[in-house]
Amino acid sequence: MFSFLKDHPFAVEAFFESSLVLTYAVPKEQLAHLVPKCLEVETFDDKWGFVALAMVQTKNLRPKGFPEYLGNDFFLTGYRVFVRYTSAIGKKYRGLYILKSETNKRKMAFFGNIFTHYKYTTTDITLTETNDRLQINSQKSGLNVVVATETTEVPLPENSPFKNWKEARKFAGPLPFTFTYTPEAQEVLIIEGVRKNWKPQPVKVLAQHSDFLESLQLKGMVLANAFIIKNIPYWWKKGRKELWQL
Repeated sequence: MFSFLKDHPFAVEAFFESSLVLTYAVPKEQLAHLVPKCLEVETFDDKWGFVALAMVQTKNLRPKGFPEYLGNDFFLTGYRVFVRYTSAIGKKYRGLYILKSETNKRKMAFFGNIFTHYKYTTTDITLTETNDRLQINSQKSGLNVVVATETTEVPLPENSPFKNWKEARKFAGPLPFTFTYTPEAQEVLIIEGVRKNWKPQPVKVLAQHSDFLESLQLKGMVLANAFIIKNIPYWWKKGRKELWQL
C-alpha cells in the first residue's frame, strides 16, 4: 500500500567523513545476469565490466534542509555494478546498480528499507585507523580490507586492466546516477547524486576479502583500482520514475 515510499520521495543530504572504494574488473559476460534488462553493463575495452565495494563513514544523514542534529551517523558497505541506461527519449545515463547494502545501525536499516529499494541489512563493522593504514572489518559479513593511506607512489593493482591512474579514475565513483527497476510496473527509478570537491586519492590495498563477492562466483575477477576520499558534503535528489520499453 505504501510501496511508493521506497521511491526516494524526498531529497536527502549527508556528510561523508570518508569513502573507500575498491573496484573490481570482471569479464563483462560474468555481470550481465546481475543487472535488470533495462540496464547495460558499463564496459572498458569492450571486455571488462566493473563491480565496486564502497565503504562509507556517513554523518548527519537527513532529509535535505533539515537541521544536522536530526541526522543519523552510520557506516555503510555497498556493492554496486557500473551500468548504463538509455531513456525512452534516447538520453544516455551512466550510473550504478546496487546489489547489496549493509550498515552498522539498525535504525538506518529500518528507515533505509522504508524509503529505498536497497535492501539494507545490519552487520558488525570495525574501523581501525593509524597514521599510515586503514582497516575495515566485519566478522559477521566476512569482510576485511586493509589499505596503506600514506603511500606517495601508489602502483596500480597487479593485473589491473588500466594503463594508468587517469584511466582508472573514470571507474572510481561515484557515478551521477543510481538505478532501480520494478519489473511488474516496468518502471525505472532514477536517483541523481550531487557532490562537490570529489578528489579521490589512490591507495595501496594490503589485504582484501569479501564473502559476498566470493558468493557471486565471478570468474576472472581482478582488483582494478582503489581510492579514498574524505570530508565531502553529498546529497541525493528526489527519485524520478519513467516507463521502460524495449
